[in-house]
Order: sequence, then structure tokens, then C-alpha cells
Amino acid sequence: MQLLYRSDKLYGRDKEETLITDAFCRVSRGKSEAFFIGGFSGSGKSMLVNSLRKRVKCVGGYVTKHKFDAMSREKPLSGVISALNQLRDEFGVDFSLLLRLLPNVSVLLPELVSPALNVEVGEAMNARSVSFTLLRFVRVVSSPRHPIMLFLDDMQWADSTALDVIHTILSDTMGSSCMFFVGTYRDNEVQIDHDIFGLLERLEISNVRTTKVSLTGLDQEDLNTMISDALCLYPRICKSLSDILFQKTKGNPFFVLEFMQSLKSHGLLQYNIHQKRWVWNEDIIRAEDITDNVLHLLSSKMNGLSGDVQTLLKVMACFGSSTNESVIGYLNESAEYAGVRNGLEGALSDGFIVKDEEGCLQFVHDKVREAAYNLIPDSDKKQLHYNLGQLLHSICERDDSDDTIFLIASQINRGKDQILRDEELSIAFTKLNMKAGEKALDGCDHKTAYSYLGAALSLLPNDHWRSHYDLSLRLSFLMAGAAKSCCQYDEAEQLLRGISGRTRCFEDKLPSYFLLSQTNVLPRFSSVFQAQGKVVDAYNTCSFVLLQLGETIPDSVTPEAAKTMVEDTLKMYEEVYDDDWLERKMEDETLRTVVKFYGAIIFLAFLSRSRYTAICFICKAVQLSLQNGACVYTPLSLLQLMGFAMEDNHAANLHIAKNALSLLERFDVGGDQISGVFMNFYGRIAWHYEPFQVCGDNLRRGFESGLSSGSNLGFHCAFHVIKTAIISGEKLDSLLKEIDYYLHLLKTYKSELMKNALLISRETVSALIDKGEATSIDAKVFNNSSQEPVFFHQAYRAFWSGYTVRCHHYFEKCSQLSGQYVQFNPFVLKFYHGLNSLDVLKKKKSHTTRYKEVVRDAISAMKDAAANSEWNFMNKLRLLEAEQQHLTRHHLRAIDLYDASIQSAKKSGFIHEQGLACEKAGFYFKNKAGNNEKALEYFKQARACYDEWGSSMKVDFVKKEIDSLDVSGS
Repeated sequence: MQLLYRSDKLYGRDKEETLITDAFCRVSRGKSEAFFIGGFSGSGKSMLVNSLRKRVKCVGGYVTKHKFDAMSREKPLSGVISALNQLRDEFGVDFSLLLRLLPNVSVLLPELVSPALNVEVGEAMNARSVSFTLLRFVRVVSSPRHPIMLFLDDMQWADSTALDVIHTILSDTMGSSCMFFVGTYRDNEVQIDHDIFGLLERLEISNVRTTKVSLTGLDQEDLNTMISDALCLYPRICKSLSDILFQKTKGNPFFVLEFMQSLKSHGLLQYNIHQKRWVWNEDIIRAEDITDNVLHLLSSKMNGLSGDVQTLLKVMACFGSSTNESVIGYLNESAEYAGVRNGLEGALSDGFIVKDEEGCLQFVHDKVREAAYNLIPDSDKKQLHYNLGQLLHSICERDDSDDTIFLIASQINRGKDQILRDEELSIAFTKLNMKAGEKALDGCDHKTAYSYLGAALSLLPNDHWRSHYDLSLRLSFLMAGAAKSCCQYDEAEQLLRGISGRTRCFEDKLPSYFLLSQTNVLPRFSSVFQAQGKVVDAYNTCSFVLLQLGETIPDSVTPEAAKTMVEDTLKMYEEVYDDDWLERKMEDETLRTVVKFYGAIIFLAFLSRSRYTAICFICKAVQLSLQNGACVYTPLSLLQLMGFAMEDNHAANLHIAKNALSLLERFDVGGDQISGVFMNFYGRIAWHYEPFQVCGDNLRRGFESGLSSGSNLGFHCAFHVIKTAIISGEKLDSLLKEIDYYLHLLKTYKSELMKNALLISRETVSALIDKGEATSIDAKVFNNSSQEPVFFHQAYRAFWSGYTVRCHHYFEKCSQLSGQYVQFNPFVLKFYHGLNSLDVLKKKKSHTTRYKEVVRDAISAMKDAAANSEWNFMNKLRLLEAEQQHLTRHHLRAIDLYDASIQSAKKSGFIHEQGLACEKAGFYFKNKAGNNEKALEYFKQARACYDEWGSSMKVDFVKKEIDSLDVSGS
């Protein structure tokens, strides 16, 4: 007769069950949350989570789970990826659309990609890019109608890499993710400095709602109910037995059940067929010297099993909480473990192991695995791990199987002392660990790769650079890349410098030099000044390489020389370009390397030398492509030529831009190249022809591509996104939220890149909303008086606030930068400068020459700009002309132009400038035409536009004007 345990019933957890259900209900309304459950092993943490699974399914949600393992803690990130990978079963064919939206998902979750899709990814991803890609993945697949519950079990064995991903997803300030995260951990096995508590603190700082509960043993009443159900007896009948069990087990549910099984097996709990019920002798049970340790209880039970079953349990315990049945099949081929297949059948029938439909074998509980592992004497454990790994390696090596490579390497690495005694073994297992590291890199699990590659390096003999040169070169470079991706920049730099000092030829040094130039700069920006030394080092590295490759590096470049180079390059482009050139490919590998290093040195030259030195390098890179055919780095070089050097040559720019984008598609470049191309084209050039809104959308694509590929250029795109959004009149509350999102990511990634520019933009948006009274934040902004963004934003804020003198002062400073690298749209600057000057001219009677010059220049510039893009500039031209006619008292013409500007702004979606034109028309009718009724009509339209824009400051301003009008019934 079997005890009738109710595995579907949760005992004594009504309060906790209500808390977790309520939390999920909030998530299903569209807001991510976290729920942490602590407790001893066997306290029912997983049962509490499982009680929610049916509810999640009922509302159309998805449940994903991963259990961390003490035996495989070197694979932290793969656990989270594995859990999200389970969603493929829910989406099926719909993932083809997802892969088009997020190509890098195919790297994270390769099982999703069918041969027909053939989704390719250009560049390797790092830990940060993985987090960002998974965030975008969750945004796409989750919604209030389909929330995701991500359950991570045994988080005491997780580390910061996996938890960083969880923080990134949950703290998505854009608010579009809909995920319920549940994490369980053994609170008696974690210290206060564990990463779990760091995650809790960071979630709190990020304003993510978090619930934390701790499960203790069941109280006596709940325990009695559970035992009553198991024995099918009234609670009053088994009360005395449950009191004894409570004293023995402290109410731990798993321990209670195992204890009752032990009593049954020892004959102390029996089913009496005459009484038709379970019976027991309380005095004997109380007097029996039965251990109060569940591990000893389980171990005693296991000691009575057959040898094959014990061997199977020991082997599986060495592998962790789960393993694939195929591994047992491999071992069964050997003479030493020929009985493990039989042992598996026994372990399954005895209830120690369960098997799912995919052939994954799991211990039914962590305590079962611990008890099985305790069957192995401590002195034999390391040797057993090593022997298992070596045996599996010999079997799988013959079969050319790599699906168990992490398991094999982990087992072997525990016997490192034995490996180092045999150089032949050392090299074999070095290659094994390197293969495991490469496989981890392929799956974007850089911390796992870092662990295996580090183990591989430690197994090499002291003279490995002499005796195993190729292996040492490959392994050291892989390790440097993994260290860089894990943000271990100093270690990466040390490894790369070590490579460059030991390589036998210059060609072998090139990859390390390029990675060194990347490692030295963008990832380690904490401020412009702190990074300056690294910039110079990186510039010198690239210069040295280019010199060795036969290029010349000028000490300095004059503006005249740069201008000549641009003219020569453009002339060469006109002579060389035809349809065949787009199809020509740069075949010479050395030349491709030269163009690659020119691409790396351009930004460094701009930071540490001058704009003209950067232009020189751009021209050299473009000329090499024109002469020898295009390569993967050509599109960015072409757009840099346009952005830096040919700002006024619109016809040539448009032609070159189209070719650059064609080459971009041809070479299927990675996210960093896409980010750079989009930043240069849509941030600096495309607005001449494309609507501002289109530019902004593509810049957002550049931002996402950059971060998904691990490129810091994504944050440059973010700066251009906000700049474009401000001048195109996007809704201010959404814009503020987007800026905060970028600032949040910068903080998460510990980067200062573009932070100051974003903070300055935030001050502007906050001022436009409510003068910063409720929306400003306490953040230090570096207001260097020579920075163009400061000038523009000061002028822009002053304009909208009505401070004409201050506005003119800062726009004059902007205009003085015309010969330098201008980050802001010069036509937009001219428009607002001209409009502000017209406001001044309405008030001034003398000293007006400069203001009139500004107005003439602005109108002329708007005519040129509108000729290329009516969408972006026609409303601006008409408003300037209306204000000019207003000033010269051509009233009828002024009215027509105001209306034309309003309609043009409305058509283009520039709600702020539609409101501005209405406001200016209102003042015209109030002050010049003396028509208060018409003025009221326009002011009301302005108020509606400003309200839609989200500017309380301007709404209040216009409301005061409306209140001041003497119109009956207004």
C-alpha cells in the first residue's frame, strides 16, 4: 500500500500563495515585477512557484524555467538564455518574424533558426550586448495579454552575469517589457554579500516593484493536514503522529515525506488490511534513534540499493542536478560502467530520478543529489570527476561529438594536478578547454568562455610560446577577447601586449593591435580627461601599424591641406565611380587591413589631434576603396567623408550616401558598422532630404544595432536620436522618458559616453515641460564654455522662454563654430536665430544691423533647405517670411504666410512649430491688426498644440495672453 501524497496541493502557504498571485496579476496589467523566495532546501519553494503555473497559462502567459547547478557554475549566462529559449515552443513559426526584427537572437538561441531563414550575424556579442538583445527579445514577445514568467531556481549558485541580465530586463525604463521574474534561493546558504542581495538593491534603486518572502517549516496544524491527506485519515486521528514528526523535522515538508517513507520501509508505519487504515506505534517511533538529518536518511536508503543503481546515482551526482540520457549511454559503452543503464532503470523505478520527454534526467530533489554525492568518499571525489571526464573524452572524441563538451571539460578540470604531470595530456586538455571556450563564445556566454579559456592557458607548459606557437597565439587572443567582453580591460590589455611581444611576424600581431586599440578607448570612458591617455595610446598603436603597412602618418594637417584632400577624393570618386565599382571587391588582405585601421584611427585622431587630421585619414581610406574596390569598412568611410568634409555639397552627398547604403546591404555588416553608418548618415546628412522623423527612427535602429553588437557607437546614435527628437517636436514626456532610459543604460554599463550631452538635453526638455520645477533631476552637468551642445541648448531654452537677448548671445556663439565640427543642424540653428532676431527687431529702433543680417541669412538658408526638403523646412521658411512681413507691415501677405506655416507644420507633424506659428499669428492680430477675436482664435490653437506637445510652460504662457484679451465671452 502506497502513501497517497497530494503533489498538487500546497500546504500552509496561503499567505505566500496570495502574494505571488497578486504580484503576477499586476504584471499581467503591463508592469514587470520581481518575486524572491528564500528558504531551506525542502521548504516548498518550487511548489509555491508551481502553484502559479496554471494561472499563468490560463491568461495566455508563458512560463520559462532554469535551475542553476552547483556542479556547473561556470555557465551562468547560458541558464538565462536556456530559459528564454523555451519560448520557441510557444511561438513556433512566428519566430521567423522575430528573427527579422532581432537578428542577434539567432546567435543567442541557435535552435530557433531554420536553414530556410539563413539569418547571419556579423560580429560577436559581448555580455552587455547579450543583455540588451534579450531585453529587446522580451519586449517583442511579452505583452499584458501574453506576460512571461521567468523562474530561476537555486539562485544561490547564480552569479552576477546572469543577474545583470535579469536587472536589465526588469529595469527597462521604456516600460514595454511585461515579465514576472521569480527567483528562489536557499537563504541559509547565502551571505549578505551574495549577488542576489545586490540584485535586490539595484531593483529597488531602479523602482522595480519587488516582493521577498522566506519559507520556514510548516506549523503543526498545516503539517497535520498534510499527513492526514497522505494517510487518508481524519486529522484528529493522526495528530499524535504529526506531533512526533514535527519535532523530528521542524516541519520541513520534504523531510516529513522522506521520514514517513523511512518509517514505512522500517515497518514502523504499516497499513492494516483488517482495520483498513494506516497504523503506527507512537512509543516505538518516539523511542527509535532515527536521525533528524534528511541527508543521512536518504543516504541510508541509498546504501541498501544495488551496486548498479548506486553507481548511477554517484555518476549523476558528479554531473549535477541533471544530465542528458545520451551521456549515460556513452558511459554504458565502457567496461567500467557497463551496468549504468540497468542502474538508471532502477533509479527511475525507485523514484530518485525522473526523465522528461527530451531525455533529460533529473534528481527529484536537490537533497537526493546531495545524498547521492555523499555516497562518494571526499578523498575520492576529485579522482572520480577526472576519470569520468577522461573516459567521456575518449568516447566522444571518437564520435566527434561536442554536445557534452562543457560537461567533459568541467569534470577533467577538477583533476588539474594529474594533467600537469603529463605534457601530452596537458596539450590535449588545453585544446579541449579551448574548444569549450570557443563554443561558449559562439553562444555569447563570455563569462563561461573566460573560465574555460583561462583553464586552457593554465594547462600550457612554461615554454608554450616556443613549443606550441600556433596554439598559444590562438588561445591568448581568444582569452583577450573574452576578457574584454567581460569588462576585464586591464587583463585584456596585458594579454594583447603579451601577444604583440611574442609573435613571430608582423601579420600575427595585427589582430591584437586592432583589439588593443578598441580595448583602450571607448569601453573605458569615465570622462574625456581620464580617457585622454588611453586615446593617445590607441592613436599611437594605430599609427604604428599603418606605418608598418607602408602608409604615411602626418604630424599635423592644415585646413587648406584637408580641403585639398577632400577635393582630390571627390574628383577621384567622379572619375572612378560607375555601376561596376559597386561590384568590385577589395581582394588584397593587406589593403583591407589598412582601411580597417584607418577606420579605427579616425575617431582617435578627432579626439587627440584635430578635425583636419581625421579628414585626412577619411580621405585616405576612401581613396584606397576607390582605387582597389570596396570592402566591409568602405560604407562607413564614405559616410564619414560626407559628414565631416562635404557638408555643403548636397548633390554629391546624396549620390555617395545611396552607394554607401547599397554597400552596407551587400556586405551584410555587423551592428557596430550599422551603428556607425546610421549615425553618420541619419544624424548628419539625411535630414537634407529625409523627414526628421524618419531620421530619428533610423537613428533608434542604429542605437539598438550598436548595443546589440556591443558597440559603444550606439550611444552616439542615442545622442543624435534625442537631438533629432527635440527639433522635430516629439512629445516631451515621452522624450524625457527616453533620455532617462539612455542614462539608465549608461549607468548600467558603467559608461560616461555621451552622458553629458544627454544630461544637457534633459535639462532642455525639463525646462520646456515645466521650467524644470517638477521634472529636473539632481545631476552634475559639465558646462564647458567651448562646447557647442551647451550653446545650442542655452539658446533653444532661452528662445522658448522668451529671453531674446540671452538667446541671441548663445546663437552668436553657435555661429562662430561654423568652421568646426557642428553636431546640431545648422539650418535649425539659423531658423531659431532668425526668428529670435525678428522678435528683437520688433522692439528695437536702433543698433539693428546685425539682427537684420541674421534674418536675411536665415531666410536665404531656409529657401535653400526647403528646395531639398519641403517637409523639414517649408514651415520654417513661411514663418520667417510671415514675421518679416509683419515687421514691414505687409499685413495681408503676413496673414497668408502665417496660415501657410501653420498648415505646413501640421502636415509635417511638427506640433511645436505649429503651435509657434499660431502663437506668432495671435500676437500679430493682437498687436498689429487690433483684432482680439482673431488673436483669441490663434492663441487657442497654439494652446492646444503646446498641450499636445507637453509643454506646460508654453500652455501657461499662452493662457495668460488669452486671459489678457478683452473679448466678451472668451
